[in-house]
Amino acid sequence: MTNAFEFKTLAEFMAHFHDEETCREHFAAIRFAEGEYCPHCNHNEIYKFAGGKRYRCAKCKQDFTIKTGTVFGESKISLHKWFIAIYLLSTSGKGISSVQLAKQVGVTQKTGWFIDHRIREAMQQNGGQLFGKVEADETFIGGLSKNMHKKKREAAIKGTGGIGKTAVFGMRSRDGEVRAQVVRSVGSVDLHREIKSNLAQGATLYTDKWVAYRGLNVQFNHSTVDHGAKEYVNGDCHTNGIESFWALFKRGYHGIYHHMSRKHLQRYVNEFTFRLNRRDRGMQQVFSDLVSRVAGSEQLSYKTLTQKTA
Repeated sequence: MTNAFEFKTLAEFMAHFHDEETCREHFAAIRFAEGEYCPHCNHNEIYKFAGGKRYRCAKCKQDFTIKTGTVFGESKISLHKWFIAIYLLSTSGKGISSVQLAKQVGVTQKTGWFIDHRIREAMQQNGGQLFGKVEADETFIGGLSKNMHKKKREAAIKGTGGIGKTAVFGMRSRDGEVRAQVVRSVGSVDLHREIKSNLAQGATLYTDKWVAYRGLNVQFNHSTVDHGAKEYVNGDCHTNGIESFWALFKRGYHGIYHHMSRKHLQRYVNEFTFRLNRRDRGMQQVFSDLVSRVAGSEQLSYKTLTQKTA
């Protein structure tokens, strides 16, 4: 049984997952919860080698391990170390750097960075539409203006402050769920697309008075607050919830990670939404949820992570 134990501390976690075999059995129970199958051809008749570490498909005759076809891939890193990394990344409120994770797990910094991103790959956000009352806001991620050349700094602090930075758009339901996405711009085309694909028609939408939000009252009950006039609450209308998420994300950015490239930024965003959307769950529930996602997610290769984008 995968949920026959509870842990509230790292000591309890380590006491339960004390060796490789315990971790392997736990992962196998999650991955094969609906029956054993071959990750190569999906055939449901497989054979186990002595020791239970390797399998062979009765149909395609290919061998595989419990890691094959998951985020772990054919990693030589033990499941015991992977589980510790999953625990650390899923329970650290502001995240954990690859340097610190590497020290805790006992791997090199390069391997720690690779582990981090593979786990983040499994932290995908929910699909479907949000209902009820939803706050929306945008922010920018990038270097601090004080570190820029004078002319660039003057340009960056004008208008929306997004020059040389990457835009991220977010929505937070008053019921608690957060969605956030890296976008090309904070113009109406990009923001309207994200809102319409994530928000149910007729829902209540709260934003500031940024011009890109104009025209949304056709599909939604759209109300605004005028931050430019120092209006932050207007009855039930405010964006404090999504702004608190940006504050948490930026504390992690500046205090833990220091830099997030545009190429990998969405994975970091997913990491923070994953934790926040499970803030009311126990450590064991969050851990098991992420292990389940790892089991159902495809391998992310080192080449894919490091290759330059066009």
